[in-house]
Amino acid sequence: MIRFTWLQFRTQAVVAIGGLAVVAVVLAITGPHLVHVYDTTVATCHKYRDCPAATAAFLRNDPRLQSWLGTLVGVIPFLLGIFWGAPLLARELETGTFRLAWTQSVTRSRWLAIKLGIVGLASVVVAGLLSLMVTWWSSPIRRVNMSPFTWFDQRDIVPVGYAAFAFALGATAGLLIRRTLPAMAVTLAAFAGARLAMTAVRPYLIAPFRITVPDNVLAATSGQNSSPSPAGLNPRDWVISNQTINATGHVIGQNGAIGNSGGNIGIGPHGVDILGLTCPNIRLPKGRPMSPAVANTLIQRCADQLRLRELVVYQPASRYWALQWYEMAIFLGAAVLLGGFCFWWSRRGRSERPHI
Repeated sequence: MIRFTWLQFRTQAVVAIGGLAVVAVVLAITGPHLVHVYDTTVATCHKYRDCPAATAAFLRNDPRLQSWLGTLVGVIPFLLGIFWGAPLLARELETGTFRLAWTQSVTRSRWLAIKLGIVGLASVVVAGLLSLMVTWWSSPIRRVNMSPFTWFDQRDIVPVGYAAFAFALGATAGLLIRRTLPAMAVTLAAFAGARLAMTAVRPYLIAPFRITVPDNVLAATSGQNSSPSPAGLNPRDWVISNQTINATGHVIGQNGAIGNSGGNIGIGPHGVDILGLTCPNIRLPKGRPMSPAVANTLIQRCADQLRLRELVVYQPASRYWALQWYEMAIFLGAAVLLGGFCFWWSRRGRSERPHI
């Protein structure tokens, strides 16, 4: 049975190995160059005091390859679920070839275990190797490019959980629907829904930190409190939300954001007005022209007087690996449950669905 399953799966395996080999060659050629550029520019920028320029120039290296690799790691679990998971059982049930195995003294449980085990393990290995290679290649970029959460679902161990879940989801859809194309469509929709749901849940897998800091960016960002790294936070932390609150602690503005474009901030003869909160004693001195710098100064003085603050909800960079393990465990656990359901359904069919 193992040999028969391998013969059925060998074409997909050869394609996967070939694809991984192509990616490995591309990364092996471009990776050392990326490390060299980092060592000769960013790593030594402090000597020449030009780190912002050096970092910006470094991040412009291979932008298309960076985008392509991120897309590839994100898409692979979808492909594994659609083209490896969904047809695995659906095609056999659709064509009736499963009866050949069962007439050779192969039990349903063994038939299912071998198929799920071999192809499922291959799915995990493919996604894991691809993620490992891309993570290695992009390590110099991650040292300088903001938060490690930027590509959270495209690096390290999380893609392994995605691949296992997508495969198990496809296999389950094939077992229930018994038609290959409908099972592939259901797998695509269900896996996309699960990924979207996890995007909303991910920030709260561990209770995030909440801090309030003085609003020092309202004026500096032209009236839009959207600083990616508020005062007191590590630039590598993941800011989940950043809202403006008043002296009583209530969120003000549209979803906590205040912007000049919506007429929320005004400077007139009666003082500075921020969303209906007025500072009548802060006015433009007579005879002084209005300029962006002067306007920002007046707005900031009013924000300080009104005791406007930023309510920041964030995950510290130190929790990156904990969140990676939690998310991977969730998807692996869901994959195990789906696999268990497949075994239960096949055994249930012995007495209730004799044609399966």
